[in-house]
Amino acid sequence: MREAEAERIFRLNLELSTGTLAAAAPEIESLGLEPKAFFVLDGIDEQPFPASLARHLSMPKPTMTSYLKALEAAGLVTRAIDAQDLRRHRIALTTHGREVLTKARASLAKHYGDKLARLSREDVTEFTRLLEALTR
Repeated sequence: MREAEAERIFRLNLELSTGTLAAAAPEIESLGLEPKAFFVLDGIDEQPFPASLARHLSMPKPTMTSYLKALEAAGLVTRAIDAQDLRRHRIALTTHGREVLTKARASLAKHYGDKLARLSREDVTEFTRLLEALTR
């Protein structure tokens, strides 16, 4: 694949993602969640340690710390010393955090679905197959 093609596809994918997040932002903010903080909340189950979550999201550790402090203050996450390694903290969603995350995901899915509705059923199936091939 030519570099220009890869760049164009990357930019289009980024535009789709950021456009969807921007469209859903008012609904996400109404849940008391900053739109970019959604990604932090969304990644906690798979990356329960601040440093690994920061790496996963390509986020500086101080920025991650700031987001986690705000999420903790809002009652969306808890931080506790990891029983396996007393030098690090484990983050977990609270019940309220899981509820907010579920609602935020639903909002994003609705707005993403609005964009996917422009495609035929077959195109959506193929798009899904291609994204799975690229992300696995």
